[in-house]
Amino acid sequence: MSTKHWFLLQYKPNSHRLALRNLHRQGFETFLPMQDVTQRHSTKFVQQRRPLFPGYMFVSFALDTAPWHKINSTVGVARLVSFDGQPKALPPDQFAPGDELQVMSGPFAEYVATIETIDAEQRIWLLMEFMGQKRGWLSGRSRCS
Repeated sequence: MSTKHWFLLQYKPNSHRLALRNLHRQGFETFLPMQDVTQRHSTKFVQQRRPLFPGYMFVSFALDTAPWHKINSTVGVARLVSFDGQPKALPPDQFAPGDELQVMSGPFAEYVATIETIDAEQRIWLLMEFMGQKRGWLSGRSRCS
C-alpha cells in the first residue's frame, strides 16, 4: 500500500468552499486551517471564519497511486503547487512525546499542552494542566497544523 503525504494547492479567489467540496467528492482528504477574524462593518463588529493561509490549502494522497492529475482540473482549484511538473510532499509531522504545543482554537485556546503519546492511528494524546492538576486530552489526528 502506498503512503499518503500532504501537498499544497492553491485555490481560486474566494473558492475554498467550492474546492473543498469538489476535492472531497473525488475522494481526496483535505485540510484547511481556519481562524476567527473580527472586522468592523459600519457601527458594529462582525466575527468571521477565514482561511489561515489565504489562497492555499493542503490535500493528502499517495503520489504513485492516486489520480492527482485531476486536482488541477477540479472546480475551485487553481493548481497543485509543483516543481518541474511534480508535486512536492510536505515534510512529515515531527511531533514526539514530550513536545509542547499551544492549542490554537476552541475552549482550550492559548493553553500549552505536552504530548503524552501518539497512537498507531496518529492520534495525539495531550497532557494539560488545569488548576495545578494534569489532565489527559485526545487531540485527534496529527496534521499539518
